[in-house]
Amino acid sequence: MSPDTHTEPEPANTYLLILSEREAVAWVLRTSRMAFPATRRAEVERLKVGDRLLLLTTRGCWHNPTRDRTRVIGLAEVTSSVRAYDEPVTLAGRDFTRGCGLRLELLSPYRTGVELAPLVPDLEVFPDTRPGAWAVRIRRPLVQLGPADAELLTRELDKVAGAPEDLVPEYVEKVRLAVSG
Repeated sequence: MSPDTHTEPEPANTYLLILSEREAVAWVLRTSRMAFPATRRAEVERLKVGDRLLLLTTRGCWHNPTRDRTRVIGLAEVTSSVRAYDEPVTLAGRDFTRGCGLRLELLSPYRTGVELAPLVPDLEVFPDTRPGAWAVRIRRPLVQLGPADAELLTRELDKVAGAPEDLVPEYVEKVRLAVSG
């Protein structure tokens, strides 16, 4: 191949991966996969191997939005392209028809992480900084971040996170107990 025809691989993108249900969080962490609903979304279609996902849990994820906060809880790398599942995955009564593999890199202890609201004024992805206005932007499965936002959130997560293999079992067990109790 001549130097003229050599193409560099596309640089990896970083996204917020929005998780708004505790059963979904446990499934993602337990299976190292992400599942998406049948609805076509441009950002899901663009997801590729090597992209990075900052796992974000919403205030309602843990079923107590007055106590809980929207937090970045982990970091993962996409390990496979998004593909249709042979059989839909059903989580909390919703069907997810396609997904991709993940490699978890960082995870904060159960129900902790980097609170998003205090960082909103410093994040380019949320240009409308009126109280609560930013939350409308996370009502989708993925939100692409620019390099500065990705770096800020990853740096903050690094301060509170640990090894996923040490922390996933607690998430899975506590969600199992919450769902069954």
